[in-house]
Amino acid sequence: MGCCSGRCTLVFLCVLQLLAALERQIFDFLGYQWAPILANFLHIIIVILGLFGTLQYRPKYVIMYAVWTALWVGWNVFVICFYLEVAGLTQEMDVMTFNISLHRSWWREHGPGCVRTEAPPPDPYDPHDLPGHAFISVTGCMVEFQYLEVVHSSFSILLALVGFVFACYVISVFTEEGDSCRY
Repeated sequence: MGCCSGRCTLVFLCVLQLLAALERQIFDFLGYQWAPILANFLHIIIVILGLFGTLQYRPKYVIMYAVWTALWVGWNVFVICFYLEVAGLTQEMDVMTFNISLHRSWWREHGPGCVRTEAPPPDPYDPHDLPGHAFISVTGCMVEFQYLEVVHSSFSILLALVGFVFACYVISVFTEEGDSCRY
């Protein structure tokens, strides 16, 4: 085993996860997606703790990180099912915004190639129903927004699964080193 014992790879994976989570956090803030914002925030904190545990030989923090990556995979599977409307989930549900706002994914209106135009309100429109909200028409998108969200979640799942494997390896190395010091 090298001097790194898998720690260097886990540190690299944690940094990648942090960058991916920060990027995702920005776009979720732009779309006022409150459930993903909270999940990303928690993910960032736990990845930082896992990074700290890896660098400081703290196996309990790495164990917490490993458990979290399993939960993170579950969250991202839910996000994929939500945007692909699997298992009775629909994009019209307000689970991502906690029913606080009418906002949706930022990618819906700002994806690659999308042309966003404000449309006139429908004829029987009462301005008191949705104050401050415009009717938006989006055309010409090269990739539908739900597929961009699925790609984000799939990449997060990939990083989390590889991170879980290396976290388990680092935990086993920490445990072996601790056992060998006792005798």
